Amino acid sequence: MNNCISLSALDILFTKGRIMILGMTTSTFTLVHVLLSLAGIGSGLVVVCGLLTEKRLDGWTAIFLVTTVLTSATGFLFPFHQLLPSHKVGILSLVVLAIVIPARYLFHLAGAWRRIYVIGALVALYLNVFVAVVQAFLKVPALKALAPTQQEPPFLVAQLVVLVVFAGLTILAAKRFHIEPARAA
Repeated sequence: MNNCISLSALDILFTKGRIMILGMTTSTFTLVHVLLSLAGIGSGLVVVCGLLTEKRLDGWTAIFLVTTVLTSATGFLFPFHQLLPSHKVGILSLVVLAIVIPARYLFHLAGAWRRIYVIGALVALYLNVFVAVVQAFLKVPALKALAPTQQEPPFLVAQLVVLVVFAGLTILAAKRFHIEPARAA
């Protein structure tokens, strides 16, 4: 045996000429991955509203964090032969979430952990939206026609707008979210 990771080690199986990922066809797995991403973005936007209005929204926060972790993690289960930009974004997202989750649940937003949580949560959401914009320009025919190589001004402007909006939201949320940390039970 060689030292390469076999595809079966990642639970990717070939069945009747089709690639299976976690027992699902690639198209079904892609749908699950996209739904997780959309759930992460949607719940993340609700969490941002909570941060801006000093509401903890514990249930929404849990949904946001779980679906965002799952979105990043499932991105690595698609067959690939080299490290892609999407993998780098996924790694960055998981690193950010590895800080955000303890800030929220282990350190209970005490002291500097509140601001670390707010900034990290918005960075994780931004990365999810960044990838959604990339995918929209790859998959939506009208957008693909505007920016076929994603180097054209419409794509760059869209990403710049997303970045500026998230930078503003992050600054505002970090200033506004001053709720008392929850006490450990």
